[in-house]
Amino acid sequence: MSTSSASKAVPAPHTHVRASRGLLQVLGVGFGLAVIIGNTIGAGILRTPGEVAAQLPNVWIFLAVWVAGGLYALLGAFSISELSAMTPRSGGYYVFTRRALGEFPGFAVGWTDWLAQCGTTAAVSIVIGEYADVLLRRHAPTHPQLFGREIPIAITVTIGMALLQWRGIRWGSLIQNITSAAKALGFVALVAAIFALAPRTPEVAPTPLPAGLPLLVALVLAAQAVIYTYDGWYGAIYFGEELRDPGRDAPRSTIWGVVSLTAIYVLVNAALVYTLPIGAIAKDKLALGTAAATIFGDWTITVISLLMIVSMLSGINAYHLMASRITFAMSRDGLLPPVVARVNPGGTPTTALLLSTVGSVGLTLLPLLRVGEKRPFEDVLAVTTFFFVTDYFLAYLAVFLLRRREPAAPRPYRAWGYPWTTALALLGSLAFLAGALAGDTRNSLYALAVLAGCYPVFLVQRFVRVRR
Repeated sequence: MSTSSASKAVPAPHTHVRASRGLLQVLGVGFGLAVIIGNTIGAGILRTPGEVAAQLPNVWIFLAVWVAGGLYALLGAFSISELSAMTPRSGGYYVFTRRALGEFPGFAVGWTDWLAQCGTTAAVSIVIGEYADVLLRRHAPTHPQLFGREIPIAITVTIGMALLQWRGIRWGSLIQNITSAAKALGFVALVAAIFALAPRTPEVAPTPLPAGLPLLVALVLAAQAVIYTYDGWYGAIYFGEELRDPGRDAPRSTIWGVVSLTAIYVLVNAALVYTLPIGAIAKDKLALGTAAATIFGDWTITVISLLMIVSMLSGINAYHLMASRITFAMSRDGLLPPVVARVNPGGTPTTALLLSTVGSVGLTLLPLLRVGEKRPFEDVLAVTTFFFVTDYFLAYLAVFLLRRREPAAPRPYRAWGYPWTTALALLGSLAFLAGALAGDTRNSLYALAVLAGCYPVFLVQRFVRVRR
């Protein structure tokens, strides 16, 4: 990690100081790693290997795509680390976009990022409800009145996790550290058990790969699935002014977080191809469960369900923490009512956390509105993915803009390999957005409509601010 001499001349802040407007500067690299692992690893790693293997039924290319996904995330981590180190404020992508592009782009990114975090909270809480329902059916078959309670369980989990971190950031960070450590250890233990105890897959003739344009399409679709699974590697950037030494802690957390994620994902997929033929992985929506079944037998469903519930509880805690920092930062800059920037003595932006909890619960209720075969909530998830990649694109663009506009600004960390690494990350994000527009035009247009709809809301809040 490259560090400029400017950062060495500035002493690290004290451990227990109060940052602006009540946020506490008490977090370190350990929390940064925990929030990245908690924010990223979830149900995706169970489902995505089957999708990737279906597109690329070759063991070495299958594993190479997972390595490539980690390298793409690492390219982004280099650039994001420069922005987070030079702009040590909590709020995530909103902060960078507002500095580089101005108020309205910042408002649009902040609004859509907040919606995406709330949508992810709702999705993950519903999956927790589904896994809990599976466990109830398996271990309490004589109590059918407990079944079919996915939505009530999801809402309870969402509100419960918000209450746990209401007291302050120390509670939120403690929960994050514990649940993320349990998640990482759980996956590592499962992988180790598969390598140690599961039978090795028999040798089978490799499935022929497509050639020419079909191979290119397969690579693109597989890469999209892998990028979805890596999304969340940037979690530490939402807590810039709460890190003890943001110039060093933010880059270290982000870069080492990506390295940790890549190691876990590659090990999980290596364990799959060790014990299952690539053709079997391609036909399986829960390949890791199938591999675990060779060890745990009848207990496999219980083991996988418990692992995923712990994993997703860690994710919900992280989503609450991040979403509340977005609206807090926007309020402090005058883009939302001042009450949203209110912080309690423990360092929690309580009004912002309340808004995020209400928004998440509201989105959790969307599946109840489905008519026939339509699933409105699945559409919400597709739209939020478009928002995430748009944030990537604007952040990488911000690196170029700020390098040109503010060449003398202090940069405790400079992106390794700039401008080439940043350009590759920028082009990768642009290609992903183009692929989304071509492959899922309806939901992509919905996302663009939401972005366009931000403008009249922005004008109204600016008018109110001027009058006030």
